[in-house]
Amino acid sequence: MTEAPRLPTDRFSRPLRSLRLSVTDRCNLRCTYCMPEPDYEWLPRSDILDFDELERLTRAFASVGVDRVRLTGGEPLLRRDLPELVDRLAKIEGIEELALTTNGILLPAQGPALREAGLDRVTVSLDTLRAERFQAIAQRDEHGRVLRGIEAARELGFPVKLNAVVVRGFNEDEIIPLLEYAREQGAELRFIEYMDVGGATQWRSEQVVSQDEILATIERCFGSVQPKVVRESAPATRFVLQDGTVFGVIASTTKPFCATCDRARITADGTLLTCLYGRLGVDVRAWLRGPKTDEQIREDLARLWRERRDRGAEQRLGIAERAPLAKAEELRGNPHLEMHTRGG
Repeated sequence: MTEAPRLPTDRFSRPLRSLRLSVTDRCNLRCTYCMPEPDYEWLPRSDILDFDELERLTRAFASVGVDRVRLTGGEPLLRRDLPELVDRLAKIEGIEELALTTNGILLPAQGPALREAGLDRVTVSLDTLRAERFQAIAQRDEHGRVLRGIEAARELGFPVKLNAVVVRGFNEDEIIPLLEYAREQGAELRFIEYMDVGGATQWRSEQVVSQDEILATIERCFGSVQPKVVRESAPATRFVLQDGTVFGVIASTTKPFCATCDRARITADGTLLTCLYGRLGVDVRAWLRGPKTDEQIREDLARLWRERRDRGAEQRLGIAERAPLAKAEELRGNPHLEMHTRGG
């Protein structure tokens, strides 16, 4: 019997289990914590990976240990014929979970085909329950369509999570209303600390509402909350209220989870990033469009992961006078630094 190949772990013994696959850098919103600038440099369309390339690359990742894939953007539902890609990826041996992160606007139209194609779960971004506040944050009047997208996902039977970026001065007063809304929808809410990465050119440390503050607000309303034991590599720390309601907090800014991070990111044009804060990536599009065999790509992925030593969020935590990771002019010169390009 042939012995199964040993799966790679990095320099800190972290396995490669999760792949965030960006399918487009375009978005139909302009959220101020992600895309606050008036103009952006977009990736050339000729550089965007096609479905054959995305499938081949995902198979290679599955062969070195990835069992969870999340489709991201930009806004992934802007990618034409996305259900076809979902159908292909859902059939790859070893992939146990195929998820999608979306702003929800296009879910009523595309949700049924995505469900039929094999999409397992959906995460929808929802930072506010107030239409006027949504327009101020997202710079688009689409709040009603987002809410309809959440309802459509629930009606289709998707397990739904909601992501809310909490920014002081914008929506910290909605922590309780958002939690109550998620409970009514049968969705699990995840609060996300405001991060100083990608296009967050307006980020200031005083705008960060920390995990400790979020929990204190919830406990004042609902009483004590308890941590919920989950898979250690999950980005969100999960908690449970006394009535059984579960929610999570992604505390990447104040309590980084680098020690258990098991995820790689592929931009829509095929740049491999092994850390959300990483400034440099590897051009795997050249592998796919060059002479490399599938086995060579597999070996290269395993080698890169074994060499990985990223702990970007922890390193940022140690900066005394912390500022945005990149300024607007740097982002214009290198769109791969953008959050909407690297898939959040």
